[in-house]
Amino acid sequence: MYVIIVGGGRVGSHLAGMLWQDQHIVRVVEDRPEVLARLREEFPAELIVEGDVSSPTVLEQAGITRAQVLAAVTAEDDANLVITTLARFEFRVRRVIARVNNPKNAWMFTPEMGVDVALNQADIFAKLIAEEMSIGDMMTLLKLRRGQYSFVEEKLPPRSPMIGPALKDLALPETCVIAAVIRHGKVLIPRGGMTFEEGDEVFAVTDDAALPALKQLLGSG
Repeated sequence: MYVIIVGGGRVGSHLAGMLWQDQHIVRVVEDRPEVLARLREEFPAELIVEGDVSSPTVLEQAGITRAQVLAAVTAEDDANLVITTLARFEFRVRRVIARVNNPKNAWMFTPEMGVDVALNQADIFAKLIAEEMSIGDMMTLLKLRRGQYSFVEEKLPPRSPMIGPALKDLALPETCVIAAVIRHGKVLIPRGGMTFEEGDEVFAVTDDAALPALKQLLGSG
């Protein structure tokens, strides 16, 4: 399968890594110098396409005319919508997936805008709250990729090492992503400058090798 991932942040790079390991043809489009530098350390040069993520010319360089799937996973909803619209209506990509960053914008991510699947993190985690999940020691909510990855949850104890530093300054394992935080019943989508508080309910995706380090960082190890 030929897959184009637009946005090389943690979500995009982890998705690219899993697909690449499964022998799919993957291209990651990114324009931020610091992210490009990290991607070049993780992937072969041919996987990375540098340029404006919403430029038709750059998407053509990434091979969009051959792509069967495009995933727009940048941190900007307006960019994701431009990308999905181009993919579906200009280049006729068969399957178009988009990340929704701000829940208030979810209504725009529709088939009319070229989106087949909209991944709205806030909505997913709000449903988990509604189901009154039990909170306590870190627990595995879901196994992914044939058990290689886990979706886990932990409520931060008072002395958790995560409390205080910004998310971008935490020593997270490379194969771990903080997906969402629930604070006082409200779902928060993590950003680099976010800091954590005692009692935050932290949701993460991690592979099995990184679980011990994640547990220690959360304070449950």
